[in-house]
Amino acid sequence: MVILGVESSCDETGLALYHSERGLLGHITSSQHAIHEKYGGIVPELASRDHVRKFIPILENLLEKTELDIRDINLISFTNGPGLLGPLLTGASFSKSLAYSLNIRAIEVDHLEAHIMSPMMIDCTIKPPFLSLLVSGGHTFLSIINKDQEHELIGKSLDDAAGEVFDKVARTLGLGYPGGPEISKAASLANKSSFKFPRPMLKSEDYNFSFSGLKTSVINTIKQRDLNDRLISDIAYDFENSIIDVLITKTFKAAKNYQIKNIVVSGGVSANKKLRTRFLSEGKGNNIYFPDLEFSTDNGAMIAFLGYLKSKKYISSNLEINPHTISDFF
Repeated sequence: MVILGVESSCDETGLALYHSERGLLGHITSSQHAIHEKYGGIVPELASRDHVRKFIPILENLLEKTELDIRDINLISFTNGPGLLGPLLTGASFSKSLAYSLNIRAIEVDHLEAHIMSPMMIDCTIKPPFLSLLVSGGHTFLSIINKDQEHELIGKSLDDAAGEVFDKVARTLGLGYPGGPEISKAASLANKSSFKFPRPMLKSEDYNFSFSGLKTSVINTIKQRDLNDRLISDIAYDFENSIIDVLITKTFKAAKNYQIKNIVVSGGVSANKKLRTRFLSEGKGNNIYFPDLEFSTDNGAMIAFLGYLKSKKYISSNLEINPHTISDFF
C-alpha cells in the first residue's frame, strides 16, 4: 500500500509517499520562511496562498522522483490540526478532492501525534512505552505513550511554547526568522555569559512549563541596553541554556519518577544542536531518541507514516479540520 502524506498546518508545504512494506519512498518539503521573514511571523493568508500554488507541482515532482504513477496511491493522509485555519483548509481540500478523483480513502491525522511518532518512521527499534517531550513553535508537552500508542499527558506549557519564545526573543534581538536557529547561531559565538536569566518552574513538583516570564525578562533586558554583536551573543547564550535547562530537568525528572528509560524528543525545537547534545550527554542510563533533522520540523513524511499506522486500526469518517491550539490527541 502506498500512502500520500499531506502537511499544511503552518508554513511548510510537505508531501511524502510511504510504502507499507518498503518504508519512506520520498518526500519534499517547501518552506515559506522567505515569505514570512520580513513580518517576523506567519501571515496565515500568505501561507494559504502559497500552499495552493505548490501542492500540484510538488506532487508531480514527487511522483517523478519516486517513479510512481498517481494511480499507485492507495490512501491519502492529511493534517487536520492543530494549526492555522486557512493552511489546514487548503491541505484538507486538496487531499479530499484528490482522494475523490482517485476513488480512494482519505484519513485525517493529528499533527502533534505525527511529530511524536516520527522517530519510529526511521528507527523501527523504538517501541512504546516511552516518555515523549514534544517541543515546537506552538506546543510544549510531556506525555507517556503506552504499548497501545495511547497517551497520558503529564505536563504542558501553561503559557508560551518554547519555540514561540525563541521566535519572539530573536525578533527583539534583530535576528532572523525562524528564531531558533538564529538564537543558536548567535549563542555559538559565546562560551559563557554575564547574564543569568530565570529557569521558570525548574523546581516545581509537577511537570508543567512556563516560558512567558523568561520571555519578558529577556526582552526587558534587551530593551535596556544598546545592542552589539557581543552582547547579542551573550544574551542568546544564557537564554538558550535557560530553556534547555528546564526542558531537560523536567523530562529526566518525569522519566525517573515514572521509571521509563525510553525518551523521545520531537518537534521543531528538537533540531536544536545543544539540546540534542545535552540530552545525550546527561541522559546516561536512558535511551534518547530524536527524529532525523530533516523530519524534526513540519513535513509530509510523518503525516504519511502516521496515516499508515492509523489505517491498520480504523476507518475514519470524520474529515473535519481542527485548527485549535489544543490537539484532539491530548
